[in-house]
Amino acid sequence: MAQSIYNQIYSLLIFTITGITIGLIFDVFRIARKSFKTSDFITCIEDFVFWIITGAILLFVIFKFNNGEIRGYIFIGLCSGIIIYLLTISKPFIKFNVKIVTFIKKIITCIFKFLSKLFKIILFNPIYFLVINIKKPIKKFQQKSIKKVETK
Repeated sequence: MAQSIYNQIYSLLIFTITGITIGLIFDVFRIARKSFKTSDFITCIEDFVFWIITGAILLFVIFKFNNGEIRGYIFIGLCSGIIIYLLTISKPFIKFNVKIVTFIKKIITCIFKFLSKLFKIILFNPIYFLVINIKKPIKKFQQKSIKKVETK
């Protein structure tokens, strides 16, 4: 099917925006990798998930806006969108979000430490107090019993 130049420019713009979106999704995975240490196996799974998401987005956009036709300007739009994103927004986006994730991790760690100390104070200290205070009379009783047995 022949497309008008207007439709081709519109498709180029749509695929440029799609390229920017793919770059953004790529950075989300990069932020996760910088913020959380994962094994090589998990990294492999993350890569697989990224490509599944990217493929689904591309298929959706190609069928929605270009009637399933693959043309050269699709690749030009995608590549230019990714390049525009990586050269302009990527670094500040990653730095900002890594700081946010690190801050949230610190808050969660502080909350967890506080709750664990509170749990220890509420649960373990009374038990420890009871055990110690029960042991003292038992030890005294044992010592008295031993003395009585020794004196007989």
